[in-house]
Amino acid sequence: QSLPQQKLLTWLSVLECVEVFAEMGTARVWGEMGRWTIIVVIQLAKAVLRLLLLLWYKAGIQTSPPIVPLNREQQQPVHPQEVEESSSGKDHTYVGRRSSRVVRSLQSTPSLQSRHWGSPQQREELQSRRAEEMNQPPTPLGLQETLAESLYITRPLLHLLSLGVWGQRSWKPWLLSAVLDISSLSLLSDLKDLNRRERAELRRRTILLLYYLLRSPFYDRYSEGRILLLLRLLADYVPGVGFVTRPLMDYLPAWQKIYFYNWG
Repeated sequence: QSLPQQKLLTWLSVLECVEVFAEMGTARVWGEMGRWTIIVVIQLAKAVLRLLLLLWYKAGIQTSPPIVPLNREQQQPVHPQEVEESSSGKDHTYVGRRSSRVVRSLQSTPSLQSRHWGSPQQREELQSRRAEEMNQPPTPLGLQETLAESLYITRPLLHLLSLGVWGQRSWKPWLLSAVLDISSLSLLSDLKDLNRRERAELRRRTILLLYYLLRSPFYDRYSEGRILLLLRLLADYVPGVGFVTRPLMDYLPAWQKIYFYNWG
């Protein structure tokens, strides 16, 4: 990736990390008008950054989070002792005569901090496979797939615009957002030869369609009572589950009111 593309990904990651804090802090200081203002500003900035990555840098299907978390096992430094042993030609493994099991020799045992319980061959294969997956270039998108990704990127802006036109109690913003999400996934479903990260991202977007059960006005009219009733039954009749469901019952109404939790 080029340096400008890395900077765009960094700023996009920063926005995703601070968006909930910005929404809640602005609502506390400037009220409801300030809250919706910062929501529009953040969603507009995210859409612009994502469109630049899609159309200018050909980043393909964009994942969330934009920057893949660091795999510390894969990034473990090579210890001088291991380098010295490998250069001296010492065997790192021992093969059992009867069982044919490959075990690490005592001479090549690493320090406790970098020790793992798999065979050296398994670790090397896993690290090489992960490195290969990370270095895979994004799948080129055709016109249909680019349109589908553009729909997914601009969906938050169209939803906010429809909220401003029809209001928060109307079904039209909810239906418009659902149609855009389903249309984007349908257009991207024909894309073949996706890498591992892109397939995981499409699965994540499909699972996130369940959020429409928790989004207003569907949640206010249909889901709220049924979900709270189910959680209450689990808490009352299933031993041990109440430690999870009772805090969830108290937290769900507050979670549902925060835009970036259920719409972002």
